[in-house]
Amino acid sequence: MANSRHLARQCAVQALYQWSITGQAPSSIERSFIFNRHLSGKHRSFFLHLVRMIAANADDIDRLFVPHLDRSKDQLDLVALAVLRVGAFELAHHAEAPVKVVINEAIDLAKEFGSDHGYKYINGVLDKVAKEVRVDQEA
Repeated sequence: MANSRHLARQCAVQALYQWSITGQAPSSIERSFIFNRHLSGKHRSFFLHLVRMIAANADDIDRLFVPHLDRSKDQLDLVALAVLRVGAFELAHHAEAPVKVVINEAIDLAKEFGSDHGYKYINGVLDKVAKEVRVDQEA
């Protein structure tokens, strides 16, 4: 499942980062990614689902991880914020995705787009989120 959804997650993190910086309408950002990244089929569907649901419910999603931050949300790097939103959303709303897969994907995305050691922070925060929202699964 991780490989089949990695491209969608990757594009979602980039799109959410762009949304955070520009305030541009998510629908406009979506169109650009679909066209420029040639997203189709399952990748496209999952990408759209992630971006639309996270953008529409950002405050609720943020409440899942903000209690586990060691700083205010406003002090987070915007890449880390985008990765945390994707990871927390999947943990809370996609029980079919194993906890380890969601967290490992978030770590990979943080390594790809974030600061040198930001992935360690992402791992710690999402592990705590998983323990709250997936009490029936090991993190």
